[in-house]
Amino acid sequence: MHEAQHAQTAPQAASGAAEGEGLGRLDAEAVRFTSELVRIDTTNRGGGDGDERPAAEYVAERLSDAGLAPRLLESAPGRANVVARVAGADPAAPALLVHGHLDVVPADAARWSLPPFSGEVRDGVVWGRGAVDMKGTVAMVLALVRHWARTGLRPRRDLVLAFTADEEDSAAYGAEWLAREHAGLFEGCTEAIGESGGHTVHTAAADGTPVRLYPVGAGERGTAWLRLSAAGTAGHGSKTNRDNAVSALAAAVARIGEHRWPVRLTPVTRAALDGLAAALGVEAATGDPGFDPERDTDALVDRFGGAAELVRPTVRCSSAPTMLQAGYKVNVVPAEAGAAVDGRVPPGAEEEFAATLDELTGAGVRWEFQHRSRPLQSPVDAPVFEAMREALLAFDSGAHVVPVCLSGGTDAKQFAELGITGYGFSPLRLPPDLDHAALFHGDDERVPVEALHFGVRVLDRFLRGTG
Repeated sequence: MHEAQHAQTAPQAASGAAEGEGLGRLDAEAVRFTSELVRIDTTNRGGGDGDERPAAEYVAERLSDAGLAPRLLESAPGRANVVARVAGADPAAPALLVHGHLDVVPADAARWSLPPFSGEVRDGVVWGRGAVDMKGTVAMVLALVRHWARTGLRPRRDLVLAFTADEEDSAAYGAEWLAREHAGLFEGCTEAIGESGGHTVHTAAADGTPVRLYPVGAGERGTAWLRLSAAGTAGHGSKTNRDNAVSALAAAVARIGEHRWPVRLTPVTRAALDGLAAALGVEAATGDPGFDPERDTDALVDRFGGAAELVRPTVRCSSAPTMLQAGYKVNVVPAEAGAAVDGRVPPGAEEEFAATLDELTGAGVRWEFQHRSRPLQSPVDAPVFEAMREALLAFDSGAHVVPVCLSGGTDAKQFAELGITGYGFSPLRLPPDLDHAALFHGDDERVPVEALHFGVRVLDRFLRGTG
């Protein structure tokens, strides 16, 4: 299927016959590298507890085999990153950053159908933690640059490849450290592609017709991880205590969790709403004179069916209480209590978010940022976005490509500090019965072999074409 569809559009492409001879090996390496990377346990437990070095060494070896000169950079013992540059065919073109992370979130083996670090390929599927998030993408990039080395092909523009540690926590040992301490490695990069975008979302149009969507990340809500603390008067649990830290904190946490944030539409979320409406045959546009964001946005999103979750979390701020810490004995009122809140903030809503937290916490409860990163938005009318669209449609011509704002965060936030505009583009063609969103940090994470074949061909076309 892929060989027949693969167009020879790059100006520096080798002959079709020479390229075609290597496509089978390209596909095979994308799958094998995914499996082998999954077998390397790079669990990031947070708080500095991680070890990406074995995976970084694996990546560096394969890049070296492709004739590149990768740099393995440790921010702390075991917290390793890899950066390499691929020379492009057009030296006058600005460089493109291609980044992916090597760490994964923990996995409870008792809840999995197969061992989470087996990397087993069974029934056309690669199983294991990181198969989707995001060792499969790392593997596709490795396979692709090796394919280019064998066939004499080159990307149009210089590529900087960055494979990072610590993305699954704060990026302090990975992209944040690289951007701060090794900014020179990213010289000339104006744009970047990373995770969370370019995968198939199956849904149906308003008339019931099946629709295939490919969301491409063109923005991210900002990260606002909060620490709440309350101080009170310690005492015996049997006594009346109007200065109870636990009570004050619990009330604040309840207010934060129940708060309904107002709609805040950015250019990216408006483009997402309009693009989804057009693809699904829903008659609505955010630019219509009668469209009121606060009144009409939720009703519009509800009409998107299975695609609604692509935009629902991103049209407003969110604040989810996630942790509580208080007390040490049931009959003792503690003097202190604490909580954690995962906050996310659309572009332009940072001041509103902070002011609202002041109101919601109230007297006696303090809050502060435990970790903070700025929201992002990237232009959806840029040539690089159109190049991603074209590459996807070249291999799935009946689909629709739509820009979206990501509800969570990626390393794009860290590289944005260097002035690099980021997009989420990790292409995979997925079957209707596979819930891509549920695979991220979920049990039984896995990726179809054919999805990797599709993804590596899309990346090849994008990187060697107008990307």
